[in-house]
Amino acid sequence: MGGEALQLQLDSFLARHEAELIEFRRDLHRHPELGYTEHRTTGRIVRRLTAAGLTPTVLPKGTGLFCDVGPADGPTVALRADIDALPLQDEKEDVPYRSTVPGVAHACGHDVHTTMVLGAGLFLAQQAAAGLLPGRVRLLFQPAEEVPGGALDVIAAGGLCGVDRAFALHCDPRIEVGQLGLRTGPITAACDKVYVKVTGPGGHTARPHLTADLVYALAKIVTELPAALSRRVDPRSSLSLVWGRVSAGSVANAIPDDGIAEGTVRCLDDEAWHRAPEMMKALLESVAAAYDVEASLEYVRGVPPTVNEAASVQMFRDAAAQVLGDDAAVSTPQSLGGEDFGWYLESVPGALARLGVRTPGSPGEYDLHRGDFDVDERCIAVGVRVLTATALTALWDGGRPGDPEQVEGAAAA
Repeated sequence: MGGEALQLQLDSFLARHEAELIEFRRDLHRHPELGYTEHRTTGRIVRRLTAAGLTPTVLPKGTGLFCDVGPADGPTVALRADIDALPLQDEKEDVPYRSTVPGVAHACGHDVHTTMVLGAGLFLAQQAAAGLLPGRVRLLFQPAEEVPGGALDVIAAGGLCGVDRAFALHCDPRIEVGQLGLRTGPITAACDKVYVKVTGPGGHTARPHLTADLVYALAKIVTELPAALSRRVDPRSSLSLVWGRVSAGSVANAIPDDGIAEGTVRCLDDEAWHRAPEMMKALLESVAAAYDVEASLEYVRGVPPTVNEAASVQMFRDAAAQVLGDDAAVSTPQSLGGEDFGWYLESVPGALARLGVRTPGSPGEYDLHRGDFDVDERCIAVGVRVLTATALTALWDGGRPGDPEQVEGAAAA
């Protein structure tokens, strides 16, 4: 009955606000902003939350914000959205919300994420106004997820202080609208960048024994490091090094005196991710020494793996069953893509789920980070329902979000 009453309440709320939320998303889509330049987006969110009687706090750099809903004398649950766009041209045609900013587009669904958390926050504010929230919900509108680094700014500004659990949804064009993709454990990977520079005395290719045969040494580094690195950790960590750029020399008959290799390290295990720089440095030095060259490593941290806690995944599942139906939750595979929600889950338990945005029966294959990316906008209401029910489930210690009288009382208020 509690779930049925919540469903009725959400039906009533969305009947009044779904059109507004769709237009809010379209406005963000028309005016995308790259990481750390999301001033207009931040202003729009602040104004709407303020109009609802809430008090948002803008982050010190001027973009992104967080906002508390409900009393501080109970548990605190965070709902996170990312607000930045991608440096891609919007290639959609014949839609009224196509990007008006050349070379910038919401091609990853962050406009949808923002709108869903906003909608959930507005509904929960009604609950709070009636004195019916058993704790606090913190809305996190994070800048610069694609940079990445925005999650660290939220944490540094106190966005996770007092938070017991954190939840997020991410659009998935492989899943149909009305479904929620869940996975316990790693759901996205760590993603770091590595830059290797190899130096040694160059010379004529006719006399490689009088030089350090740098190209051969670089080739050994490029081929041996990935294999050696993967064998230093548990295979289940899926630690992988893949090169994206290798360069050395300019002519066929001269051994160069320097060369470079650039690539990415991806990993599904937090412990292996933390060990990766030290392991790679030791392996690089070992291979380089065997061929009498000098090798330097620049290891640039990206994001940690996003590792979903089992109890939080179950809260997502219970919430989806309440507001979408028993068959709404589906299994979703691990991804080797990066997602800086992992920074939050290094500090507090929580989970990220995949939100279906694909129109049922639609032809063709869709993916993120494409200029023609779009969503079935019915997913916005679905996301509001799921985030609301998940927050309430977590606040009630994993139980139902309340009895019918409590939920219906919030509606009357």
